[in-house]
Amino acid sequence: MPVLTTLFSAKSSRECCNQYNQGVRIKMRKTRRPAMFKSLQKSIASMVLLSFCFNIAGLSLAVIAQESKQQEKTEKTQKDNNKKQKEEKKNQQKESQSNKNLSEKEDPSMIGKRNINKGDGFFAWLGGSQENEIKIGRQLAAQIEQEVKIVDDPLVSEYINRVGQNLVLHSDAKIPFTIKVVEDDEVNAFSIPGGFLYVNTGLILATDNEAELASVMAHEIAHVAARHAIENYGKARLLSAGILAGIIFGGPITSTILQNAGGLGEGLAYLHFSRGAEIEADMLGAQYLYAAGYDPTAMATMFEKLASQNRKKPNSVKRLFSTHPPSLERRDKVLSLISKFPEKQEYIVSTSEFQRVKEHLMRLTNAKAIALANSDQDNSKPTLKRRQPDTTTPDERKDDQPPQLKRRSPEPTPSPNQNL
Repeated sequence: MPVLTTLFSAKSSRECCNQYNQGVRIKMRKTRRPAMFKSLQKSIASMVLLSFCFNIAGLSLAVIAQESKQQEKTEKTQKDNNKKQKEEKKNQQKESQSNKNLSEKEDPSMIGKRNINKGDGFFAWLGGSQENEIKIGRQLAAQIEQEVKIVDDPLVSEYINRVGQNLVLHSDAKIPFTIKVVEDDEVNAFSIPGGFLYVNTGLILATDNEAELASVMAHEIAHVAARHAIENYGKARLLSAGILAGIIFGGPITSTILQNAGGLGEGLAYLHFSRGAEIEADMLGAQYLYAAGYDPTAMATMFEKLASQNRKKPNSVKRLFSTHPPSLERRDKVLSLISKFPEKQEYIVSTSEFQRVKEHLMRLTNAKAIALANSDQDNSKPTLKRRQPDTTTPDERKDDQPPQLKRRSPEPTPSPNQNL
Protein backbone atom coordinates (compact mmCIF):
# COMPACT_ATOMS: atom_id res chain seq x y z
CA MET A 1 0.00 0.00 0.00
CA PRO A 2 2.61 2.46 0.89
CA VAL A 3 4.41 1.64 -2.31
CA LEU A 4 1.32 2.10 -4.41
CA THR A 5 0.58 5.29 -2.65
CA THR A 6 4.04 6.50 -3.38
CA LEU A 7 3.82 5.53 -7.04
CA PHE A 8 0.46 7.16 -7.40
CA SER A 9 1.67 10.30 -5.81
CA ALA A 10 4.73 10.34 -8.04
CA LYS A 11 2.58 9.89 -11.10
CA SER A 12 0.30 12.62 -9.97
CA SER A 13 3.24 14.86 -9.41
CA ARG A 14 4.48 14.30 -12.96
CA GLU A 15 1.09 14.98 -14.39
CA CYS A 16 0.83 18.09 -12.35
CA CYS A 17 4.23 19.18 -13.54
CA ASN A 18 3.32 18.45 -17.14
CA GLN A 19 0.10 20.34 -16.80
CA TYR A 20 1.93 23.22 -15.21
CA ASN A 21 4.56 23.29 -17.91
CA GLN A 22 1.90 23.12 -20.60
CA GLY A 23 0.05 25.98 -18.97
CA VAL A 24 3.23 28.03 -18.79
CA ARG A 25 3.89 27.40 -22.49
CA ILE A 26 0.38 28.48 -23.42
CA LYS A 27 0.71 31.56 -21.26
CA MET A 28 4.07 32.38 -22.78
CA ARG A 29 2.62 32.02 -26.24
CA LYS A 30 -0.22 34.33 -25.33
CA THR A 31 2.11 36.93 -23.79
CA ARG A 32 4.74 36.72 -26.60
CA ARG A 33 2.41 37.93 -29.39
CA PRO A 34 1.46 41.25 -27.73
CA ALA A 35 5.10 41.84 -26.96
CA MET A 36 6.00 41.40 -30.64
CA PHE A 37 3.26 43.80 -31.67
CA LYS A 38 4.42 46.29 -29.09
CA SER A 39 8.02 46.12 -30.30
CA LEU A 40 6.81 46.55 -33.89
CA GLN A 41 4.74 49.56 -32.88
CA LYS A 42 7.71 51.02 -31.08
CA SER A 43 9.86 50.52 -34.18
CA ILE A 44 7.29 52.22 -36.41
CA ALA A 45 6.90 55.09 -33.96
CA SER A 46 10.66 55.48 -33.82
CA MET A 47 10.85 55.58 -37.63
CA VAL A 48 8.07 58.18 -37.81
CA LEU A 49 9.77 60.24 -35.15
CA LEU A 50 13.10 60.03 -36.95
CA SER A 51 11.43 61.01 -40.25
CA PHE A 52 9.75 63.95 -38.58
CA CYS A 53 13.05 65.01 -37.03
CA PHE A 54 14.77 64.74 -40.41
CA ASN A 55 12.03 66.85 -42.02
CA ILE A 56 12.33 69.46 -39.30
CA ALA A 57 16.09 69.48 -39.72
CA GLY A 58 15.72 69.80 -43.50
CA LEU A 59 13.28 72.65 -43.17
CA SER A 60 15.56 74.35 -40.70
CA LEU A 61 18.51 74.00 -43.05
CA ALA A 62 16.40 75.33 -45.96
CA VAL A 63 15.28 78.30 -43.89
CA ILE A 64 18.84 78.96 -42.79
CA ALA A 65 20.05 78.71 -46.41
CA GLN A 66 17.25 81.02 -47.59
CA GLU A 67 18.02 83.51 -44.86
CA SER A 68 21.70 83.34 -45.73
CA LYS A 69 20.93 83.85 -49.41
CA GLN A 70 18.60 86.72 -48.61
CA GLN A 71 21.22 88.26 -46.37
CA GLU A 72 23.83 87.97 -49.12
CA LYS A 73 21.39 89.52 -51.57
CA THR A 74 20.62 92.34 -49.13
CA GLU A 75 24.31 92.94 -48.55
CA LYS A 76 24.95 92.96 -52.30
CA THR A 77 22.05 95.36 -52.87
CA GLN A 78 23.34 97.57 -50.10
CA LYS A 79 26.82 97.54 -51.61
CA ASP A 80 25.38 98.36 -55.04
CA ASN A 81 23.31 101.18 -53.55
CA ASN A 82 26.34 102.53 -51.72
CA LYS A 83 28.35 102.33 -54.92
CA LYS A 84 25.55 104.02 -56.86
CA GLN A 85 25.26 106.73 -54.22
CA LYS A 86 28.99 107.34 -54.40
CA GLU A 87 28.83 107.55 -58.20
CA GLU A 88 25.85 109.90 -58.01
CA LYS A 89 27.69 112.01 -55.47
CA LYS A 90 30.72 112.15 -57.74
CA ASN A 91 28.51 113.02 -60.71
CA GLN A 92 26.80 115.73 -58.67
CA GLN A 93 30.16 117.13 -57.69
CA LYS A 94 31.28 117.05 -61.31
CA GLU A 95 27.98 118.58 -62.38
CA SER A 96 28.25 121.31 -59.78
CA GLN A 97 31.81 122.01 -60.88
CA SER A 98 30.83 122.05 -64.55
CA ASN A 99 27.69 124.09 -63.88
CA LYS A 100 29.85 126.83 -62.41
CA ASN A 101 30.99 127.54 -65.97
CA LEU A 102 27.41 127.57 -67.32
CA SER A 103 25.01 130.46 -67.21
CA GLU A 104 21.36 129.91 -66.35
CA LYS A 105 20.40 129.92 -70.01
CA GLU A 106 23.15 127.38 -70.84
CA ASP A 107 22.51 124.97 -67.95
CA PRO A 108 20.40 121.88 -68.85
CA SER A 109 19.48 121.37 -65.19
CA MET A 110 17.65 124.72 -65.26
CA ILE A 111 15.29 123.69 -68.06
CA GLY A 112 11.75 124.62 -67.07
CA LYS A 113 12.92 126.68 -64.09
CA ARG A 114 14.18 129.73 -65.96
CA ASN A 115 12.71 132.55 -67.99
CA ILE A 116 13.31 132.03 -71.69
CA ASN A 117 11.81 135.18 -73.15
CA LYS A 118 8.32 134.63 -71.72
CA GLY A 119 7.02 138.01 -72.81
CA ASP A 120 9.66 139.96 -70.93
CA GLY A 121 11.24 141.30 -74.12
CA PHE A 122 9.87 144.49 -75.61
CA PHE A 123 9.05 142.98 -78.99
CA ALA A 124 7.68 139.80 -77.40
CA TRP A 125 5.47 142.05 -75.28
CA LEU A 126 4.28 143.75 -78.46
CA GLY A 127 3.55 140.31 -79.90
CA GLY A 128 1.07 139.62 -77.14
CA SER A 129 0.39 136.96 -74.54
CA GLN A 130 0.76 133.21 -74.97
CA GLU A 131 -2.99 132.95 -75.57
CA ASN A 132 -2.62 135.42 -78.43
CA GLU A 133 0.39 133.46 -79.69
CA ILE A 134 -1.64 130.24 -79.80
CA LYS A 135 -4.46 132.04 -81.60
CA ILE A 136 -2.06 133.40 -84.23
CA GLY A 137 -0.51 129.95 -84.60
CA ARG A 138 -3.85 128.29 -85.25
CA GLN A 139 -4.67 130.78 -87.97
CA LEU A 140 -1.28 130.26 -89.61
CA ALA A 141 -1.52 126.48 -89.29
CA ALA A 142 -4.89 126.49 -91.06
CA GLN A 143 -3.38 128.47 -93.96
CA ILE A 144 -0.28 126.27 -94.13
CA GLU A 145 -2.22 123.01 -94.16
CA GLN A 146 -4.26 124.26 -97.12
CA GLU A 147 -1.06 124.67 -99.12
CA VAL A 148 0.90 121.56 -98.13
CA LYS A 149 0.07 117.86 -98.06
CA ILE A 150 0.05 116.38 -94.58
CA VAL A 151 1.18 112.75 -94.30
CA ASP A 152 -1.65 110.65 -92.88
CA ASP A 153 0.35 107.42 -92.56
CA PRO A 154 0.01 106.47 -88.86
CA LEU A 155 3.39 104.71 -88.67
CA VAL A 156 5.24 107.85 -89.77
CA SER A 157 3.12 110.54 -88.12
CA GLU A 158 2.84 108.80 -84.74
CA TYR A 159 6.58 108.16 -84.60
CA ILE A 160 7.50 111.76 -85.40
CA ASN A 161 4.95 112.98 -82.86
CA ARG A 162 6.45 110.76 -80.12
CA VAL A 163 9.99 111.98 -80.81
CA GLY A 164 8.85 115.60 -80.86
CA GLN A 165 6.68 115.38 -77.74
CA ASN A 166 9.58 113.82 -75.82
CA LEU A 167 11.73 116.81 -76.76
CA VAL A 168 8.94 119.22 -75.79
CA LEU A 169 8.71 117.49 -72.41
CA HIS A 170 12.41 118.25 -71.83
CA SER A 171 12.22 121.85 -73.05
CA ASP A 172 11.32 125.29 -71.70
CA ALA A 173 8.12 125.38 -73.76
CA LYS A 174 5.00 126.03 -71.71
CA ILE A 175 2.43 125.52 -74.45
CA PRO A 176 1.24 122.25 -76.01
CA PHE A 177 2.71 121.26 -79.37
CA THR A 178 1.04 119.95 -82.50
CA ILE A 179 3.54 118.05 -84.65
CA LYS A 180 2.79 116.91 -88.20
CA VAL A 181 4.68 115.50 -91.18
CA VAL A 182 4.61 117.26 -94.55
CA GLU A 183 5.01 115.28 -97.75
CA ASP A 184 7.86 117.21 -99.34
CA ASP A 185 11.27 116.08 -100.60
CA GLU A 186 12.93 119.28 -99.42
CA VAL A 187 15.16 118.89 -96.36
CA ASN A 188 13.18 121.13 -94.06
CA ALA A 189 11.42 121.51 -90.73
CA PHE A 190 9.75 124.67 -89.49
CA SER A 191 7.81 125.91 -86.51
CA ILE A 192 5.30 128.71 -86.15
CA PRO A 193 3.95 130.53 -83.08
CA GLY A 194 1.62 128.64 -80.81
CA GLY A 195 3.50 125.33 -80.79
CA PHE A 196 2.99 124.09 -84.35
CA LEU A 197 5.89 122.07 -85.75
CA TYR A 198 6.09 120.63 -89.28
CA VAL A 199 8.68 118.06 -90.40
CA ASN A 200 9.25 117.32 -94.09
CA THR A 201 9.64 113.75 -95.28
CA GLY A 202 12.81 114.92 -97.02
CA LEU A 203 14.39 115.68 -93.65
CA ILE A 204 13.53 112.21 -92.29
CA LEU A 205 15.14 110.55 -95.32
CA ALA A 206 18.20 112.82 -95.14
CA THR A 207 19.09 111.87 -91.55
CA ASP A 208 21.12 108.78 -90.68
CA ASN A 209 19.86 108.29 -87.14
CA GLU A 210 17.20 109.46 -84.70
CA ALA A 211 19.53 111.83 -82.85
CA GLU A 212 20.18 113.83 -86.04
CA LEU A 213 16.46 114.07 -86.74
CA ALA A 214 15.77 115.08 -83.13
CA SER A 215 18.48 117.77 -83.29
CA VAL A 216 16.65 119.67 -86.05
CA MET A 217 13.32 119.25 -84.25
CA ALA A 218 14.88 120.47 -80.97
CA HIS A 219 16.19 123.56 -82.78
CA GLU A 220 12.68 124.37 -84.05
CA ILE A 221 11.13 123.72 -80.62
CA ALA A 222 13.66 126.17 -79.16
CA HIS A 223 12.43 128.87 -81.55
CA VAL A 224 8.93 128.46 -80.10
CA ALA A 225 10.15 128.24 -76.49
CA ALA A 226 12.14 131.46 -76.93
CA ARG A 227 9.18 133.10 -78.75
CA HIS A 228 11.36 134.23 -81.63
CA ALA A 229 8.50 134.28 -84.13
CA ILE A 230 6.25 136.25 -81.81
CA GLU A 231 9.10 138.75 -81.35
CA ASN A 232 9.15 139.23 -85.10
CA TYR A 233 5.38 139.60 -85.04
CA GLY A 234 5.84 142.40 -82.49
CA LYS A 235 8.39 144.05 -84.77
CA ALA A 236 5.90 143.82 -87.62
CA ARG A 237 3.23 145.48 -85.49
CA LEU A 238 5.63 148.26 -84.57
CA LEU A 239 6.55 148.72 -88.21
CA SER A 240 2.88 148.83 -89.17
CA ALA A 241 2.24 151.44 -86.48
CA GLY A 242 5.08 153.57 -87.86
CA ILE A 243 3.71 153.30 -91.37
CA LEU A 244 0.23 154.21 -90.14
CA ALA A 245 1.66 157.35 -88.58
CA GLY A 246 3.33 158.09 -91.91
CA ILE A 247 0.01 157.73 -93.67
CA ILE A 248 -1.62 160.18 -91.27
CA PHE A 249 1.16 162.75 -91.37
CA GLY A 250 3.06 161.83 -94.51
CA GLY A 251 2.94 162.46 -98.21
CA PRO A 252 1.82 160.67 -101.37
CA ILE A 253 4.48 157.92 -101.31
CA THR A 254 3.17 156.32 -98.14
CA SER A 255 0.85 153.93 -100.00
CA THR A 256 3.82 152.40 -101.82
CA ILE A 257 5.74 152.04 -98.55
CA LEU A 258 2.75 150.33 -96.98
CA GLN A 259 2.58 147.76 -99.77
CA ASN A 260 6.28 146.95 -99.42
CA ALA A 261 6.05 146.81 -95.64
CA GLY A 262 3.18 144.35 -95.76
CA GLY A 263 5.38 141.64 -97.26
CA LEU A 264 8.25 142.64 -95.00
CA GLY A 265 6.01 142.35 -91.97
CA GLU A 266 5.01 138.82 -92.92
CA GLY A 267 8.64 137.88 -93.39
CA LEU A 268 9.64 139.32 -90.04
CA ALA A 269 6.75 137.73 -88.22
CA TYR A 270 6.87 134.21 -89.56
CA LEU A 271 10.10 133.42 -91.38
CA HIS A 272 13.40 135.13 -90.86
CA PHE A 273 15.22 134.99 -87.56
CA SER A 274 18.19 137.08 -86.61
CA ARG A 275 21.65 135.60 -86.23
CA GLY A 276 21.34 135.91 -82.47
CA ALA A 277 18.00 134.07 -82.48
CA GLU A 278 19.46 131.22 -84.54
CA ILE A 279 22.42 130.83 -82.18
CA GLU A 280 20.09 130.93 -79.17
CA ALA A 281 17.96 128.20 -80.76
CA ASP A 282 21.13 126.16 -81.31
CA MET A 283 22.15 126.53 -77.65
CA LEU A 284 18.69 125.70 -76.31
CA GLY A 285 18.16 122.88 -78.81
CA ALA A 286 21.42 121.21 -77.75
CA GLN A 287 20.24 121.32 -74.12
CA TYR A 288 16.84 119.85 -75.01
CA LEU A 289 18.57 117.11 -77.00
CA TYR A 290 20.83 116.32 -74.03
CA ALA A 291 17.98 116.40 -71.49
CA ALA A 292 15.89 114.02 -73.63
CA GLY A 293 18.72 111.48 -73.58
CA TYR A 294 20.08 111.97 -77.10
CA ASP A 295 23.70 112.45 -78.07
CA PRO A 296 23.91 116.26 -78.28
CA THR A 297 26.85 116.14 -80.69
CA ALA A 298 24.33 114.98 -83.31
CA MET A 299 23.41 118.65 -83.77
CA ALA A 300 26.98 119.52 -84.77
CA THR A 301 27.08 116.46 -87.04
CA MET A 302 23.84 117.57 -88.67
CA PHE A 303 25.29 121.05 -89.25
CA GLU A 304 28.25 119.53 -91.09
CA LYS A 305 26.04 117.21 -93.12
CA LEU A 306 23.60 119.95 -94.17
CA ALA A 307 26.43 122.34 -95.00
CA SER A 308 28.06 119.68 -97.18
CA GLN A 309 24.74 118.88 -98.86
CA ASN A 310 24.07 122.56 -99.43
CA ARG A 311 27.43 122.91 -101.17
CA LYS A 312 26.68 119.96 -103.44
CA LYS A 313 23.03 120.89 -104.05
CA PRO A 314 22.54 124.56 -103.17
CA ASN A 315 18.73 124.38 -103.29
CA SER A 316 18.34 121.18 -101.25
CA VAL A 317 18.40 122.87 -97.82
CA LYS A 318 17.68 126.42 -98.92
CA ARG A 319 14.53 126.89 -96.91
CA LEU A 320 15.81 125.27 -93.71
CA PHE A 321 18.68 127.73 -93.38
CA SER A 322 17.57 130.48 -95.72
CA THR A 323 19.01 133.40 -93.73
CA HIS A 324 21.75 131.91 -91.56
CA PRO A 325 23.17 128.72 -93.06
CA PRO A 326 24.95 126.17 -90.87
CA SER A 327 28.52 127.32 -90.43
CA LEU A 328 31.66 126.27 -88.62
CA GLU A 329 31.00 129.04 -86.12
CA ARG A 330 27.60 127.64 -85.17
CA ARG A 331 28.97 124.11 -85.01
CA ASP A 332 31.89 125.18 -82.82
CA LYS A 333 29.61 127.11 -80.47
CA VAL A 334 27.41 124.05 -80.01
CA LEU A 335 30.39 121.76 -79.39
CA SER A 336 31.85 124.24 -76.92
CA LEU A 337 28.60 124.28 -74.95
CA ILE A 338 28.22 120.50 -75.04
CA SER A 339 31.72 120.04 -73.62
CA LYS A 340 30.53 121.73 -70.42
CA PHE A 341 27.58 119.38 -69.91
CA PRO A 342 27.91 116.67 -67.23
CA GLU A 343 28.84 113.37 -68.84
CA LYS A 344 26.25 110.59 -69.04
CA GLN A 345 26.79 106.85 -69.07
CA GLU A 346 24.97 106.47 -72.36
CA TYR A 347 23.17 108.47 -75.04
CA ILE A 348 20.49 107.62 -77.55
CA VAL A 349 21.87 107.73 -81.08
CA SER A 350 19.28 105.75 -83.01
CA THR A 351 16.47 103.25 -82.56
CA SER A 352 15.07 100.34 -84.52
CA GLU A 353 11.83 102.28 -84.88
CA PHE A 354 13.67 105.07 -86.71
CA GLN A 355 15.08 102.57 -89.20
CA ARG A 356 11.68 100.93 -89.64
CA VAL A 357 9.94 104.26 -90.25
CA LYS A 358 12.65 105.44 -92.64
CA GLU A 359 12.51 102.20 -94.65
CA HIS A 360 8.71 102.40 -94.72
CA LEU A 361 8.89 105.99 -95.92
CA MET A 362 11.44 105.08 -98.59
CA ARG A 363 9.14 102.34 -99.88
CA LEU A 364 6.23 104.78 -100.01
CA THR A 365 8.36 107.41 -101.75
CA ASN A 366 9.73 104.92 -104.29
CA ALA A 367 6.27 103.55 -105.01
CA LYS A 368 4.92 107.04 -105.64
CA ALA A 369 7.94 107.93 -107.78
CA ILE A 370 7.48 104.80 -109.88
CA ALA A 371 3.76 105.46 -110.26
CA LEU A 372 4.45 109.06 -111.26
CA ALA A 373 7.13 107.99 -113.74
CA ASN A 374 4.79 105.45 -115.31
CA SER A 375 2.06 108.06 -115.52
CA ASP A 376 4.40 110.57 -117.16
CA GLN A 377 5.70 107.92 -119.51
CA ASP A 378 2.20 106.93 -120.63
CA ASN A 379 1.17 110.55 -121.15
CA SER A 380 4.32 111.40 -123.06
CA LYS A 381 3.90 108.66 -125.65
CA PRO A 382 2.88 110.18 -129.02
CA THR A 383 -0.18 108.88 -130.79
CA LEU A 384 1.00 107.49 -134.13
CA LYS A 385 -1.09 107.02 -137.25
CA ARG A 386 0.15 105.31 -140.34
CA ARG A 387 0.25 107.62 -143.35
CA GLN A 388 -2.21 106.75 -146.10
CA PRO A 389 -1.10 106.98 -149.72
CA ASP A 390 -2.17 110.18 -151.50
CA THR A 391 -4.63 109.34 -154.28
CA THR A 392 -5.69 112.89 -155.18
CA THR A 393 -4.78 114.48 -158.47
CA PRO A 394 -2.87 117.79 -158.77
CA ASP A 395 -6.03 119.57 -159.90
CA GLU A 396 -7.88 118.44 -156.80
CA ARG A 397 -5.06 119.67 -154.53
CA LYS A 398 -5.49 123.23 -155.80
CA ASP A 399 -8.91 123.45 -154.20
CA ASP A 400 -7.63 122.34 -150.72
CA GLN A 401 -7.58 125.04 -148.08
CA PRO A 402 -4.55 125.26 -145.77
CA PRO A 403 -5.26 124.09 -142.21
CA GLN A 404 -5.99 126.73 -139.63
CA LEU A 405 -3.13 126.79 -137.17
CA LYS A 406 -3.34 128.16 -133.67
CA ARG A 407 -0.10 129.08 -132.02
CA ARG A 408 0.28 127.31 -128.74
CA SER A 409 0.51 129.77 -125.91
CA PRO A 410 3.47 129.07 -123.65
CA GLU A 411 2.55 127.41 -120.39
CA PRO A 412 3.00 129.73 -117.45
CA THR A 413 6.14 128.98 -115.52
CA PRO A 414 5.15 127.62 -112.13
CA SER A 415 6.15 130.04 -109.44
CA PRO A 416 8.28 128.57 -106.68
CA ASN A 417 6.55 127.91 -103.40
CA GLN A 418 6.80 130.72 -100.95
CA ASN A 419 9.03 130.07 -97.98
CA LEU A 420 7.07 128.96 -94.98
